[in-house]
Amino acid sequence: MIEAMTMTPDHAALKEAVQAVCDQFDDHYWAELDRTHTFPHEFCRAIADGGWLGIAMPTEYGGAGLGVTEAAIMMQTVGASAGVFAACSAIHINIFGLHSIVKHGTDEQKQRWLPGVISGETRACFGVTEPDAGLDTSRIKTRAVRHGDHYVVHGQKIWTSTAQQAQKIVLLARTTPIEQCEKPTDGISLFFADMDPRYVRVTEIPKMGRHAVNSNQTFIDGLVIPVADRIGAEGKGFRYILDSLNPERILNAAEAIGIGRRALAKAAQYAKERVVFNRPIGMNQSIQHPLAECWSELYAAELMTMHAAQLYDAGKPCGAQANAGKYLAADAGFHACDRSIRTHGGMGYAAEYHVERYFREMVATQIAPVSREMILSFIAERELGLPKSY
Repeated sequence: MIEAMTMTPDHAALKEAVQAVCDQFDDHYWAELDRTHTFPHEFCRAIADGGWLGIAMPTEYGGAGLGVTEAAIMMQTVGASAGVFAACSAIHINIFGLHSIVKHGTDEQKQRWLPGVISGETRACFGVTEPDAGLDTSRIKTRAVRHGDHYVVHGQKIWTSTAQQAQKIVLLARTTPIEQCEKPTDGISLFFADMDPRYVRVTEIPKMGRHAVNSNQTFIDGLVIPVADRIGAEGKGFRYILDSLNPERILNAAEAIGIGRRALAKAAQYAKERVVFNRPIGMNQSIQHPLAECWSELYAAELMTMHAAQLYDAGKPCGAQANAGKYLAADAGFHACDRSIRTHGGMGYAAEYHVERYFREMVATQIAPVSREMILSFIAERELGLPKSY
């Protein structure tokens, strides 16, 4: 864990403290939540009580004021716990999702919103992706029309994780029709709005894994949002969400590395204990070599991820490194989970050993919040000077 960087005493203490919280919730706890599709309220409360939800938030609002490097250490530790991706997804919007408020919100907005989010009293979800737009955010159709001191919003969002528990939504909506804009990315505004059940309907999406944390379609019909709840200037919302993309990539990468490390540790332990033909299967190079490859891939991914985090905290460009870290980590984590199942043989397919749950949750990291193919296109264009392909 975090072998790929020099651990300072503060970093080691951070890791140990987060690990102590995560250790309260074992594989059986998470397996039961996965089976019953139950949200991990107890885990979230323990993380909030430890003060970890505000790790990268300003101190004046109750946060710790630390950087993305420290947040990455935290989220890698959470990913390596029994909760794997479900545990990460239950809390990570607090770590990066509200960065737009920190950077572009007014002092009044920060004072009004951030303390509750940091304490865990307020849960937020992220409303950006839409069924017809996908990754082409400039083509969103959710419309916010201004009427004096408020906006009225109609539209639909998809893959809004934790929307069933959230009281607030970071909502991206078009305030100027696209045909009236100089660029497609203009005319989009960002809001921190109430999840008012009179105007917002949430429907869960059945999915492959991460059943403890819901993913949803969100239907908005006539939601009223005060102008005072708009983040920054009207029409600049697309630019504001870009501020959170690099931290998001870095933290997603850290989570995937943590999950991969947990799966790899389970595989190594099983390989030591499982005896076939009068010898532990871990003596066989057909078991050893794939696991050693996974260790190497995870280590390399961590190097890139932590390098990106350190660049970000130093205020230096890190787009390529953050995206490459996410790409490498998702692939390395997936390989580790796949190999863990194979090492366990038939029992890897059984819920009893938990690695099948890790695998089901890891699959999403190669797809969301950005696909590996989009990352490769970004790097090809920005770093290799190739023409834009989309």
